[in-house]
Amino acid sequence: MTAYQDFVARLGAVNDVLNAVNILNWDARTMMPAQASVTRSEQVGTLTGVARDLIVDSKTRDLTAAADAETAGLPEDSIERRSVVQAKQAIDFHLRVPGELVRERAAQHSVANDAWIAARQANDFSIFAPHLAEMLRLSKLYADAIGWQEHPYDALVGLYEPGETAASLTSLFSALRAGLKPIYDAAVARPAPRSDFLFRTVDPALQRKFAARMAEAFTFDQNRGRLDISVHPFEVSFTRNDVRLTTRYRPNYMPMALFGTLHETGHGLYEQNIAPELTRSVLATDLIGLYAVGGTSFGAHESQSRLWENHVGRSRSFWQRHMDDLRSDVPGVYDDVTAEEFYKGVTRVSPGLTRVESDEMSYDFHIMLRVELEQAMLDGSVAVADVPGQWNKAIKRDLGLDVHDDLQGCLQDIHWSVGYLGSFPTYTIGNITAAQLMETARNSVPEVIASTEAGDYAPLAGWLRENIWQHGRRFSRDELLQRVTGRSLEIAPYLNYLQARYSEEA
Repeated sequence: MTAYQDFVARLGAVNDVLNAVNILNWDARTMMPAQASVTRSEQVGTLTGVARDLIVDSKTRDLTAAADAETAGLPEDSIERRSVVQAKQAIDFHLRVPGELVRERAAQHSVANDAWIAARQANDFSIFAPHLAEMLRLSKLYADAIGWQEHPYDALVGLYEPGETAASLTSLFSALRAGLKPIYDAAVARPAPRSDFLFRTVDPALQRKFAARMAEAFTFDQNRGRLDISVHPFEVSFTRNDVRLTTRYRPNYMPMALFGTLHETGHGLYEQNIAPELTRSVLATDLIGLYAVGGTSFGAHESQSRLWENHVGRSRSFWQRHMDDLRSDVPGVYDDVTAEEFYKGVTRVSPGLTRVESDEMSYDFHIMLRVELEQAMLDGSVAVADVPGQWNKAIKRDLGLDVHDDLQGCLQDIHWSVGYLGSFPTYTIGNITAAQLMETARNSVPEVIASTEAGDYAPLAGWLRENIWQHGRRFSRDELLQRVTGRSLEIAPYLNYLQARYSEEA
């Protein structure tokens, strides 16, 4: 066996350990007994620490050095070279971060998540506040260990979207806000379309039937995946052959489950279509974030979920093709609603308090608010106790809405409870990336778009598999964009897309 093969086998063991963590976390968020959180947190912390220790131990370092020498003559972007380089970066990273801090931070996830769920049930931020304060303390220590120059947020956002910083996000969001605000204001000022039918009561079992049908239509392989229920929708994979989606159901608001499922389906398609030869490899493992995932960054992953949820699932052609399917799966509920009415209902601009139920025009204001608060908590300009008040003021400023309770305010997202400080910008980056990819598809492979509009989603899935999914973590987000679109991230396609969808003539 060559040195590179030994190296691959060694890092495959790290992937196995991190997949065990994925399994424990999936179980914790879907079916674990309420009293199990403390021991589960210890299990997660132990296994995360084992993965970190495997990465930095002398045997892994020796094998990485040998593989580095053996593959030195290969092209810089080959699978072998990218695997070795990413392993070297991970070794350097984890040597800077104390193992005990990694374990402590991982263990805090389960405890804080349990407190977040309890706080949501009681509609009381104070229950979660001390756990958020602890997660914030650990995150600051983590950022300091990683190293940063201008803002501690730089270290944390880099875990999810390498290359982005507090400064780059400030610039990106400033330009986005300036372009988005006039489109948003014009859309809000127009008469709202009919939407009463969206709030009709639908049996969750029937909601699931239609949502699962659409996930399968999008080419999600039900034999290598499943759909379950959780407090907050998410996707997790345990290799390309075992991809789990979750959603949540509200009997009197079917779009929550449907678009939640379509969103997570986009994530699931990415993971199911990683090239088979990358299974259990470095390029299907975030060795720095200690997460078994094939997507190259959170923003790249979100681009796929937002693409399938919004560009496809909220398109006029989707409802023209699938309104009869909805009537069939949910009999007697929407017989008086046309496809055009349903399309206009699910694309209406109606600013709300909840991010995951937000319309496309309001969505990025929710993200920018969270990023602003995260940075302020990390640099100490906002105390944890002041988060609800600051949150509510920002919602009033950006969307003109009053927040009446914590459940619809600062308790609505799971991210802070599981330590994902720095991940929120990736949703907006995903929106921007999705639009850039779809603009390129429309211009370069119009037949793919024509098939999509006709209700055949396999060609679009194939185009994305070829250009994005199969590569796993081999290429960075901007490398993928350069390869596919000829340019790095830019906001113009996203603003053009929103202008076209939400103009008065649309």
